[in-house]
Amino acid sequence: MKAKKKSSLPADSAKEQQKKQKGKGKMKVKIPEAKQEQQKPEEEVDTDSVYDSGAEDEWTPSNLEDMSGSEGSDSEDSPSIRDTDSEDEERGSSENEGELNPSVNDGLDIDHGNEEESDSSGLHEEVEESDSSEDEVAPRNTIGAVPLEWYRDEKHIGYDITGKKIKKKEREDKLQSFLASADDSKNWRKFLDEYNDEEVEVTKEDIKTINRLLEGKAPHGDFDPYAPYVDWFKWDDSKHPLSNAPEPKRRFIPSKSESKLVKRLVLAIRKGLIKPRKDEEEEEENVYPLWGDDSNSTEKDGSHLSYIPAPKPKLPGYEESFNPPPEFIPTQEEIDAYQLMYEEDRPKFIPKRFTSMRSIPAYENAIKECFERCLDLYLCPRVRKKRINIDPESLKPKLPSRKDLKPYPVKCYLQYKGHKDRVTSVSTEVSGQWIASGSLDGTVRIWEVETGRCLKLWEIGEAVTHVAWNPNPDYSVLAISVGHDVLILNTGFGNEEVQQKTKELLSAEAPTTADDKATFVNWIQDETHNGTRLRHFKTVSSVEWHRRGDYFSTVVPAGQSKSIFMHRLSQKSTQTFSIKLGGLAVTSVFHPVRSHIFISTKKTIRQYDLVKGKQIRKLDTGLKEISSIAIHPSGDHVIVGSREGKFCWFDMDLSTKKPYLIRQWHKKDINNVAYHRLYPLFATCSDDCTVQVSHGMVYSDLNQNPLIVPLEILRGHASSDGRGVMDCKFHPRQPWLFTAGADSVIRLYCD
Repeated sequence: MKAKKKSSLPADSAKEQQKKQKGKGKMKVKIPEAKQEQQKPEEEVDTDSVYDSGAEDEWTPSNLEDMSGSEGSDSEDSPSIRDTDSEDEERGSSENEGELNPSVNDGLDIDHGNEEESDSSGLHEEVEESDSSEDEVAPRNTIGAVPLEWYRDEKHIGYDITGKKIKKKEREDKLQSFLASADDSKNWRKFLDEYNDEEVEVTKEDIKTINRLLEGKAPHGDFDPYAPYVDWFKWDDSKHPLSNAPEPKRRFIPSKSESKLVKRLVLAIRKGLIKPRKDEEEEEENVYPLWGDDSNSTEKDGSHLSYIPAPKPKLPGYEESFNPPPEFIPTQEEIDAYQLMYEEDRPKFIPKRFTSMRSIPAYENAIKECFERCLDLYLCPRVRKKRINIDPESLKPKLPSRKDLKPYPVKCYLQYKGHKDRVTSVSTEVSGQWIASGSLDGTVRIWEVETGRCLKLWEIGEAVTHVAWNPNPDYSVLAISVGHDVLILNTGFGNEEVQQKTKELLSAEAPTTADDKATFVNWIQDETHNGTRLRHFKTVSSVEWHRRGDYFSTVVPAGQSKSIFMHRLSQKSTQTFSIKLGGLAVTSVFHPVRSHIFISTKKTIRQYDLVKGKQIRKLDTGLKEISSIAIHPSGDHVIVGSREGKFCWFDMDLSTKKPYLIRQWHKKDINNVAYHRLYPLFATCSDDCTVQVSHGMVYSDLNQNPLIVPLEILRGHASSDGRGVMDCKFHPRQPWLFTAGADSVIRLYCD
């Protein structure tokens, strides 16, 4: 708020009035209305802080005495320059509104001698208002930037301009202030100025100004933002332009700064940092739905307890058009056939074509159909069908975050290179220190997991289809399927005690008694590799060990019977399953806890009890062809992979033959599925060169379903002859995954 200035020249207003009267007869030019300043409410201020803008360079002792003597005087007693000037301007503006004397603007009729005399006498004909901060009201408290907390324990809050203490005012308690605010309707416009210890009241004009500023308007209500433009430049006798420079290049090329700004704004909008303003929704008109469905209408008829709206008639289609397509117009033969039908089966309307709307005759059945419609509405009973409106999003399971399900393999950490052809199978040692791999190049290699070194190499001479490490840590034995044979080899790893037990297990002699089972499998001592060879009558597809390490099974997909063989290594004996599987056997897996075995064919999976020798359960997968199966460490869940890229999950606790979950996670054949022994992880590998790692949590509570969440898709293997990832196995102790690819590379994926 500006303080009113003290007028030092009372005769200025009279001189200005005379000048304005002289200029009435001269030429006048219209100008826009000047912005009128809003007069703010007067308040008491110290005149020591206010000085005359016209005499700021002339400081005399008399002026100081006058200014010091005016302390404490009310602003109404001393007229200000602003009051005199505003009165003269109002008189002149009422007579010459929006007009200007050009002689004054051009400066051609100014008497320089008179100006010198006026300057020497110290008189100013015009007093211009300044926008400087010096014109503002000086604060009552002169402590400056000193915080008021320093005066918290004092009886005063600072000092005025004369050096006197400004004492604190007594504060009202909360009860009195509340009662005063209830009685005073203008209390909401008052606030306390803690710096000057004064109560300030906001006027109505100030509130209007604040509201205009909040609305983005000019603070003064009389301001015209669309005032006509006045060209002040004289274009007469202008022979040369102001600038003859050529147009700059930047005006013809797009702005780089603007493009960067647009990109930043687009990125912020995509991330959700900037949300565009939504248009205010217009009020919808209450329109009756002529062709809408009233089944969900909330309107009720007062004469009935339960209102059921009438069904809408069928809307007209292409057949009812006056110019229907040719395929809707029946031929004469079809029309004759309609006459032979029963009246109930005969179509009620036969489409016809008309050249124009004017040639359409009146519909002959209009009254009849209207009458039948009324009968239907009156006689036909109506039944309200209750439907549950459920949000589909609420039916989706709430899956946990992937960050909460760590650790799981994410990226490739190591590659094992050495094979020259497709790697068909990998197997991990019980301690997780070594892995074995077999390839179509006829070699079997043993690698060190942490370094990737190849520690051993066996030249088998034939394509290796499957390798399996003995799960018993007391034996260091590796089973290899090669064509019709299965090789049992001593890897040579482990301490002396492990090697001694392994040699004793492999040196056991075969029984001398001959039986008919020997015609299918023969035990032969392999001197080339210092191991044992089991020769079958046909090609062996897979080899699986029992958890104790003495038994293992082999699958020979030859027929419906005598395709599964059970072998005991300590006695070098073989036993066959004389059961009908209903198809060719694909693979077999031992139960991790009980004396059971799972045998899968191309369509079904059967569970057998080895002690009782009978079938326990049969699972129907509904898949075209099963490729592999894996058993959960608890033994109550089975996962199945198929040649069509589908994956199935069976829950044995549900006592059902159908799968609990079926998912299409791969585009090509799934070659193998695997469970982790310790972590709730399982993986599927496919010929599309991807490995799907998922979280599979199984709960002991039978009322809670398993939690299956896809986690990561591992890539990195290259395709070779249409084949991708051939096999995958988890590390027995770490959340790591080994994959064997058709590109002759073995990869280790870690978390």
